[in-house]
Amino acid sequence: MTAAGFELKQISSAGIPHALEKAERYRLLNDPAQAESICRDILAVDPGHQSALRVLILALTDQFAASVGAAHEARGDVARLADEYERAYYHGIVSERETRAYLNRSNVVRSAAYGGFRQAMGWYERAEALRPGDVDAILRWNSCVRAIERERLEPEEHRQELPLE
Repeated sequence: MTAAGFELKQISSAGIPHALEKAERYRLLNDPAQAESICRDILAVDPGHQSALRVLILALTDQFAASVGAAHEARGDVARLADEYERAYYHGIVSERETRAYLNRSNVVRSAAYGGFRQAMGWYERAEALRPGDVDAILRWNSCVRAIERERLEPEEHRQELPLE
C-alpha cells in the first residue's frame, strides 16, 4: 500500500524493455519524475536491472534543483550498480550535477562549489583509472574544469578576503 492507500500494480518482466524505452524517452522530454516512476516499476520486478538503475540515477539528478533528498537517494542507487567503473562514473555524475544545482541557488559558498566539482573530478579520475582512456570520464572531467574556470571558483584557502576599510 502507498501513503495514499492505493496498491501499486506490477508490470510483467516481458514489459521491461518497453518500459525502459519509455523511461529514457521521458527523461529526454524533461519529465524526470515520470522516468523515475517507470524505473521504480522496473526495479520492483527486477531489483538488479542495471539499465533501469542508470536511468533512475540520471532521472534523480535531473531533479536536484527541486528535490532535497534526490542526491542522497541517487547515491544509494549508485551503490547498487554492479560494475566498479560505473559506480565511480555515476558517483561523479551525482557530485557534478549536485554542484551545478547548488550553484543555481542564491547566496551559496562558492568555495563549496569548487569542492563539489573537485569531488566529481576525483570520481571521474577513478573511473578513468579503471578504464584507461575512457572518453566519458574524460569529457565529464573537462566539463568540471570548464565550469570551475567559467564560474571563477577557488578553494577556500585561495579566497581573498575583502578589506574592511
